[in-house]
Amino acid sequence: MDSARPHERPTAFDRMLTPVHRWIWSDTDRRVQKLLRFSETETDGGRDILRAAEVTSDPLLRRLYLEHAIDEFRHGVLFRHRAAELLKVSASGSSPGFHGDWLAPGGHGLDDLQVDGESDRNMLAFLHLSEKAAASRFTVYRDVTQHDPSTRAVFEEILHDETFHMNYTLMQLARVEPKRHRRHLWWARLSRLWKAYLRLATGLAGILGSMLLTIQYFVLLPPFAWLARRAAHQERSGWTMVSPGHSDSLDRQY
Repeated sequence: MDSARPHERPTAFDRMLTPVHRWIWSDTDRRVQKLLRFSETETDGGRDILRAAEVTSDPLLRRLYLEHAIDEFRHGVLFRHRAAELLKVSASGSSPGFHGDWLAPGGHGLDDLQVDGESDRNMLAFLHLSEKAAASRFTVYRDVTQHDPSTRAVFEEILHDETFHMNYTLMQLARVEPKRHRRHLWWARLSRLWKAYLRLATGLAGILGSMLLTIQYFVLLPPFAWLARRAAHQERSGWTMVSPGHSDSLDRQY
């Protein structure tokens, strides 16, 4: 689908992380892993939106959700095909290492939402903010993949759909809740901020935990290893003779 207006401008946070994203996407192996994760996330999001089309009682939303789900499935195919193309030319089979997913996840995060138990207004508010965030990040990814025209073209194509999804969800939310749609957006935004905080805290905890384990390995273990080696040198080698009197206990049970 073509968008009705230009692509969403990246947020200040996404622009601030542009050097990090440029470094991540500069490596072919990391690119493959990111694209495969995006493919999985888009496909999972398509399933959730398809479920939303099944449970909604609004005929217009049902049609829009179906079109949205088809777009998500197509995005998953685009990401997967591009990852397969890069995998063919990738010369390294090593682990790609750091991806920075906890800084800016690439998916819509529909797994955070229970589709069956959500109203149309909550679903629309959540989808709007998710699509807006995805459009912001994909714009940055498109800009930092200038060295890879094929991957850049994939993001450019998907950005048209993301912008349309962002626009239609806002318009439909205003239709469903004409007076309180902004309130629902704020509640959804606060929920996303809280989940972003938890994601950031989890990522930082993992980094700090790795640092502490490294410090313990190089600072605390050497003294214990030295003490163990010193104690081993003080031990007599071979068998130790025991006086006959000490073996009396072997003749009785106690």
